[in-house]
Amino acid sequence: MNTTQLASASRQVGEIAVRRRSFLRMIAAGAAVVGVPSLLSGCAAQAPTGAAPAAADAGKVIPSYFPVDYVKPDFPSVKGSVPGYLKLPEKFVQSVPKVPGSGASFKAMTPLWGTIPPTKGNQYYKAVNDLLGSTIEFQITDGNTYGDKLATVLASSKDVPDWVCVPTWNLPARFGSEIVGNVFEDLTPFLAGDKVKAYPNLANIPSAAWKYCVFNGKLYGLPFPGGILSDAIFYRNDLLKKMGISPDVKNGDDLLALAKELTDAKAGRWGTDDLWTAATLMHGVVPKWKVDGGKLVHRVETDEYRAALAWNAKLFASGVVHPDALAGQDGEAKSRFQSGKTLIANDGLGGWNEALRDNLAANPTYAQQPFDPFAADGGTPVLFKTNPTGIFSFLKKTDDKAKINELLGIANLLAAPFGTSECNLITNGVEGVHYTKDAKSGLPVPTPLAAKELQPTYIFLVDGPIAETHVQYPGYVDAISTWQTKAADFVVEPAFFGQQISEPQQFGSLAQPFVDLEKDISRGRKTLKDLDAAIATWKSSGGDELRKFYQDILDKA
Repeated sequence: MNTTQLASASRQVGEIAVRRRSFLRMIAAGAAVVGVPSLLSGCAAQAPTGAAPAAADAGKVIPSYFPVDYVKPDFPSVKGSVPGYLKLPEKFVQSVPKVPGSGASFKAMTPLWGTIPPTKGNQYYKAVNDLLGSTIEFQITDGNTYGDKLATVLASSKDVPDWVCVPTWNLPARFGSEIVGNVFEDLTPFLAGDKVKAYPNLANIPSAAWKYCVFNGKLYGLPFPGGILSDAIFYRNDLLKKMGISPDVKNGDDLLALAKELTDAKAGRWGTDDLWTAATLMHGVVPKWKVDGGKLVHRVETDEYRAALAWNAKLFASGVVHPDALAGQDGEAKSRFQSGKTLIANDGLGGWNEALRDNLAANPTYAQQPFDPFAADGGTPVLFKTNPTGIFSFLKKTDDKAKINELLGIANLLAAPFGTSECNLITNGVEGVHYTKDAKSGLPVPTPLAAKELQPTYIFLVDGPIAETHVQYPGYVDAISTWQTKAADFVVEPAFFGQQISEPQQFGSLAQPFVDLEKDISRGRKTLKDLDAAIATWKSSGGDELRKFYQDILDKA
């Protein structure tokens, strides 16, 4: 296959199922979840209201970590970076030798951002359930309304199915204090420490993802692990090459100068879209809290936050931002960047392979690249590690421990990582039924039946470690793996990393005024004096109380 054919095949694949890994990066970046993922994908914000923190206890209840590579990565993980694979294995490894199921049937509730597939006669479901040895009967709900459905189901324990997917952004109020321990099974006795050895694929999931599944000092969740970073600052290197420009951005002034050089309003080309996320990245703005001398400083109170606002306001004032972004039309930011109307943009890392999927067929030379990490002042960058999982699932509480063991055995199979026959089936379906292999490239090409039957369902119950496996895009895995290896040198954990913390409900609306203020200051409608006033209001309206709440947690850790 040439580049155009590869892109065309990949686009067909992308119309089948939610891309497993870019999906999570979209979540981590706070993006709306739309669209669908590739069959070739790897198998494997502020924390919402959850449970009272138990950071000191998490290490005692989470599974031990026993990593395994069924296929040796071409780009091994460095300091937590995502491993990369340049090709699909010629032969897949069977990771689970014995069928885990007993022939039972279990009900599972999951979201889906796509067309719900038929159940009757579905050969994909049959193949996976045959592999499991038991049947998973899915209760699928539109992902955009899943939170409402979840709240309704969790309100009555008798309505809760055997297995429930819970996206972190859909955690209902009082989940930790009133729901999780009364409705779902405590998995600590089954998985804590070396007990996880009975489930090797679950033991292959990094500890940070498990830590995020701890509520009230007990392990309840099964994770959908993510990467250590979610965002980057991209530029259209294909178009810059045509312009004879080789970017050398080492600080915020360099980026602003490049944006000015690229802007040509008469030609309908602007340097950037809104770069607020980029501003927070280069200025090292904390996700929520900064620890200074043992005391907590909120994000909006930091010098870094103020400097990021000042920089973004300078960017807008310079005339390099596309007029539609100036007008707040953020929904079309990706299309402006991909069409060449803007040449610099911030995006989630998962948006990189999606852009290749969506553009290479029509534009075989399309290319984008993230800038190497840099600090606004030219010093050492600081990149904050993203939450270790965006989705987890829970098993309904029961006195039947054999049932829990069987479900964990099924979870162990579903967590099979890239390079295994189990992952290949769950991701691609049945060869000859849902896909065929291209004679030259060996890449899976979906059949028409795949578009009807194969949607992401099992992966919302549990998944293996993240991997970069988009081998259909020449040079992509090399580029993203190299970038992530560089970026890993600058990654640090933010305060309260990986902890489930339940904020009292009265603090729920404290952050919203700053979301609006960021837009207003960036666009020159307000100034940093308005930030000072907003901080004073925040403190008197509950911000100082919230600080004390978190300070107590910090002091007890």
